[in-house]
Amino acid sequence: MNHKPALVFQTDFGYKETSVSAMYGVIKNVDSDLELIEASHELPQFDIWSASYRLFQQMRFWPQGTIFVSVVDPGVGTSRRACVALTENGYYIVTPDNGSLTHVLRHHGIRQVRQIDETINRLHNAGTDETAVFHGRDLFGYCAARLGAGIITYEEVGPEYPVSEIVTFDIPEPEETENGYIGIIEIDDTNFGNLFTNIPTKGLLKKCPYGSLVHVTVREKGELRFSEDVRFDLTFGKVNPGDPIVYNNEQMKAGLAVSVGSFVKKYGIGFGPDWTVEINTI
Repeated sequence: MNHKPALVFQTDFGYKETSVSAMYGVIKNVDSDLELIEASHELPQFDIWSASYRLFQQMRFWPQGTIFVSVVDPGVGTSRRACVALTENGYYIVTPDNGSLTHVLRHHGIRQVRQIDETINRLHNAGTDETAVFHGRDLFGYCAARLGAGIITYEEVGPEYPVSEIVTFDIPEPEETENGYIGIIEIDDTNFGNLFTNIPTKGLLKKCPYGSLVHVTVREKGELRFSEDVRFDLTFGKVNPGDPIVYNNEQMKAGLAVSVGSFVKKYGIGFGPDWTVEINTI
């Protein structure tokens, strides 16, 4: 039985060429028994915020000790740190330290972080030493493989640096009001066009039960983008196809959806800290 940890990957590499295959090939050369799992290689290009949220979104459902490799790295080859973080709940994250650890640090906590020692834990003798633009293959994938295979311990990744120095985004906390909540739209449910807010569903339920109408207001940098009365309920089938709904998503937060449709496409709404949302009782 293979007791080595799985390596779980998320990148913005896509599948139109062979970057993913090359990265996996390097890892299999380190240890052919390592299990490689694809979370996604279709994250939005250069979108570090999405990388941060997707790490948090999936992590707690994996066994402790799992190694996550997250590479959305618009600053590849610059002075940004390459690191391996150890979370408070026992996961490893191999990633550029460019904001990708923000949500994990906020929601799970990080016990320790180490900068990858490129003299030891970077791919050498493969004719790629002089390139600085494919750290997913030459640095992050290779170091993750050595850690997963047990060739190095976590302490041998490289020098530790303070958790307080981890690069993070500012994530506004949801604010409870007399009639509801103010929050942000944190991410989309890409395939279906739903949107996830950071507003806790349990908090909303204290103000109104499922089946109620609530007023939803969405602004982008203060500019009004959506303002309608919407049903608040458990699932999409509670409204007619094409109608919007506020529902309890898989993160136990208020989500915005269109039944058998796309909220993103129908209303032209995006996500990130510039997108604020208010949900108020009527």
